[in-house]
Amino acid sequence: MTDISRLSEQFDEAMFDIYRRAKSEAHYTATIFLGMLNAERGLMTARKLINAPKESDGYTALWLKKRLDLTVEAVVLENEKWHQLFTPEEIEKCKTRLHRCGYISKQHTSTEDSI
Repeated sequence: MTDISRLSEQFDEAMFDIYRRAKSEAHYTATIFLGMLNAERGLMTARKLINAPKESDGYTALWLKKRLDLTVEAVVLENEKWHQLFTPEEIEKCKTRLHRCGYISKQHTSTEDSI
């Protein structure tokens, strides 16, 4: 198994994890997202959602619950180990979409906290 294959499997787990966390922490059941994950796994699901012309209904629901940290975009942006699975343009789309909704990166916050 290549490093990228192993990383892709770990990313699948991270995607299933945000589904579970959204359900337990935000009381949001992302049925469509779960269906996409089961059909296409994490990486293809994330790419489709990131490259969509507008935010998904799930993204909007999590924004309304003030839990953008549970979106695909936040998971990709916040953990640099996932960056090699995505193009620079896709990472920028994540950053732009989150910034437009007022999301503050945890990486940015932790840097400020240490100053």
